[in-house]
Amino acid sequence: MAHDAGRDSAHSINSAHQADNRTHDFDLHAPEGANRRRKILGRGQGSGRGTTSGKGNKGQKARSGGKTYSGFEGGQMPLYRRLAQRGFSNYPFKKSFQIVNLGEIDKRFNDGETVDEGTLFDKGLIKGTKKSGAFTADHPVKILGNGDLTKKLIFKTGAALEAGAAHGVSAVSGSVKEKIQKAGGELVSNG
Repeated sequence: MAHDAGRDSAHSINSAHQADNRTHDFDLHAPEGANRRRKILGRGQGSGRGTTSGKGNKGQKARSGGKTYSGFEGGQMPLYRRLAQRGFSNYPFKKSFQIVNLGEIDKRFNDGETVDEGTLFDKGLIKGTKKSGAFTADHPVKILGNGDLTKKLIFKTGAALEAGAAHGVSAVSGSVKEKIQKAGGELVSNG
């Protein structure tokens, strides 16, 4: 009798759980196909991946540590080394800027505000990282003169004077300088 009573209570708990369709922490599981079993290799022919363990027959790629690199030609002098190197590429040394146009600054800033890397990041105009209050831009920032400036803003350029302070923008085009002066703003250089 006691055994039957246990089965009945388990059945009632199970049916109560089925009636309650809400998700619980203990019901969470990965979607089907997300967790795949590890490939078991070299465990006999019946496993489907025995003998050569999916590496094919012999050769350098079948051996342990038998990897090659792209451009490898089996020990023959590869093409990229056979050809003479001529000229020079400045690509590794190029300086890339994050570009911000004056029109975007005019839309997002209010009269009297300061424009530097930190405030540009806060307004969503440049990319960077902010750790424990200090901001670092992904690339140097340059302001270009597309658009009009109607507000009196203070633009900071150059490195920060105190530790923890935001850096000024790295570069400002000539037309931007004219438009800042015309609007009655300031261009402050930190050095």
